[in-house]
Amino acid sequence: MTFEGQYLSYNEYRELGGSAIGQMPFNLLEFEARKRIDTKTFNRLKNITTLPQEVKICMYNLINSINSYVSGQSTNKNVASENTDGYSVSYISGSQISEAIISKNDELDDIIDTYLFGILVNGEHLLYTGV
Repeated sequence: MTFEGQYLSYNEYRELGGSAIGQMPFNLLEFEARKRIDTKTFNRLKNITTLPQEVKICMYNLINSINSYVSGQSTNKNVASENTDGYSVSYISGSQISEAIISKNDELDDIIDTYLFGILVNGEHLLYTGV
């Protein structure tokens, strides 16, 4: 499977210091991060040949943030606490899961806002939503 139109290549990710993930997981995370940016920028970056440095650094931070969230989810399996004396396990409630998802979405939005605020592409602000 090929991934076209990436805002950050695997080599660029590695040059920025990324090393925690392999190329295929990177491609999937890059795709998810790109879709988040496209949603917030109304696809203003889709046909840009030379992306601003801020977009690449934003992608780097989004990919690392999404990766840390996904990695954490796969290892703890929604376990809130575990007691080995009498062996009991408490699981995260539905509301706690919702709060964690909302918190992660807020974090990703904050990353996008921080790096892309005020950036112009083709004379238009990336995050402009209209008046």
